[in-house]
Amino acid sequence: MRRSRKDGDSVDEERDSRRRRIVDSPSSPAEEPLVPYNDDEDDERRVLDHSGGAEEVGRRVETEEEDDDDDDDDDPYGRGSILDKSNRQVEVRRDCPYLDTVNRQVLDFDFERFCSVSLSNLNVYACLVCGKYYQGRGKKSHAYTHSLEAGHHVYINLRTEKVYCLPDGYEINDPSLDDIRYVLNPRFSREQVEQLDKNKQWSRALDGSDYLPGMVGLNNIQKTDFVNVTIQSLMRVTPLRNFFLIPENYQHCRSQLVHRFGELTRKIWHARNFKGQVSPHEFLQAVMKASKKRFRIGVQSEPVEFLSWLLNTLHADLRTSKKSSSIIHKCFQGELEVVKETQNKAISERKEGGGEHNGALKIMDGATENNNIGTETYRMPFLMLGLDLPEPPLFKDVMEKNIIPQVPLFNILKKFDGETVTTTVRPPARMRYRVTRLPQYLIVHMRRFTKNNFFREKNPTLVNFPVKNLELKDYIPLPAPTKENEKLRSKYDLIANIVHDGKPDEGFYRVFVQRKSEELWYEMQDLHVSETLPQMVALSEAYMQIYEQQQ
Repeated sequence: MRRSRKDGDSVDEERDSRRRRIVDSPSSPAEEPLVPYNDDEDDERRVLDHSGGAEEVGRRVETEEEDDDDDDDDDPYGRGSILDKSNRQVEVRRDCPYLDTVNRQVLDFDFERFCSVSLSNLNVYACLVCGKYYQGRGKKSHAYTHSLEAGHHVYINLRTEKVYCLPDGYEINDPSLDDIRYVLNPRFSREQVEQLDKNKQWSRALDGSDYLPGMVGLNNIQKTDFVNVTIQSLMRVTPLRNFFLIPENYQHCRSQLVHRFGELTRKIWHARNFKGQVSPHEFLQAVMKASKKRFRIGVQSEPVEFLSWLLNTLHADLRTSKKSSSIIHKCFQGELEVVKETQNKAISERKEGGGEHNGALKIMDGATENNNIGTETYRMPFLMLGLDLPEPPLFKDVMEKNIIPQVPLFNILKKFDGETVTTTVRPPARMRYRVTRLPQYLIVHMRRFTKNNFFREKNPTLVNFPVKNLELKDYIPLPAPTKENEKLRSKYDLIANIVHDGKPDEGFYRVFVQRKSEELWYEMQDLHVSETLPQMVALSEAYMQIYEQQQ
């Protein structure tokens, strides 16, 4: 009996000691070793468990990801770890053994940010080894799978710009990756923006080629030269460029087109690009969506139509109220006085019926009626002026060649002197135009193309224009300045000249632009950028021009 009691006591003591060990064991999460945590994996699980619609799921992922990213910025324990809302920790390390596998030659952030497997735009990461885009970094995500299959371990989040090592899951905090962040999202301070036109320094791309910031070629994706020449021309408009280089100026705006145009502007003027050209792919996608495929990749359009649509759309998206102005109107908007004479049917009917109104009759808005002709005078704003070219000769000369006529710019500008009559067919009217306010940047468009029922014709007439000191007051009457001490600014300098070469349907566009820091002229056609003489600018078939007012 004694022996059995001793055996029972020993069993009880063993049980008590085991209980003591369990109670004393560390169980608080703060003392546990760091566990690499992945917020994307958690997001994926939540999405799979959620039975709502696709739109709601997407919205939920985005908001949860934003919440997690906000928490990621804090390190409450100062241990090189980050706590998220689920109290799971993401390790932050400076020493990653895979940083030497990063290949900057293959990185291209110009294209749309979609996962190359799932085609989703949520939670997209770029592999810094092969340059491809993958979604998420959870254990079931495409980026995680790619890291195991291909052995590529370094990824950057395209939205938050944070760099992670997969499959380990820790965040890499290394200053050597800052150049990649600058290429992903170029940044400009206000001081840098002010110095842009004084900069004469060339930049060097990774492949060893030199390029000038602001004078980089644009990739022609497929018949998109009409977009490229328009963008290159607008990049010479200093206030417009400076406005879009700083995203804070338009952060209130929700328009995708505005933000894509801003991104493209920053990439063109960025001095630390990995390559000497830019692909406007994301901007073109935003254009196709905003214009409802009126302008799209693979279909040639006219730059004047595209520029007109782009300026009006940007203005509508940027203004905060219906009466407020925008940077577009501050740069390009002028004012015309229009006198319209029409044959008035209503008056003739009234006279036949023995109406009381005889002789001249005054109507509201400066309109008068006299001898069956109604005259209406009104003012209208403009963003560009359309100039009519004289008809080319119909027959060939003695040498069996067509003579290409030449006309001075001042002759075709007479359309806006307030006296020259322009007749319109639909509706039939006689119009007279007079400029009442000049814009800071004047856009003129030569109407080279005419369409009839059978084909499209191009007018080959050469326009002679001055590259510097275009004095408008000598040729068209201008209003006196409103303030007493103010001088009338009517002198303009050319800053961009768009040219069309070839047949009406098969031709292509190129543009001559001026670089302000050295007052040199460059010819740009898609990816080709070459210096040229100012005399060559004036010898081309000008299609559209932008002039800058002398201050």
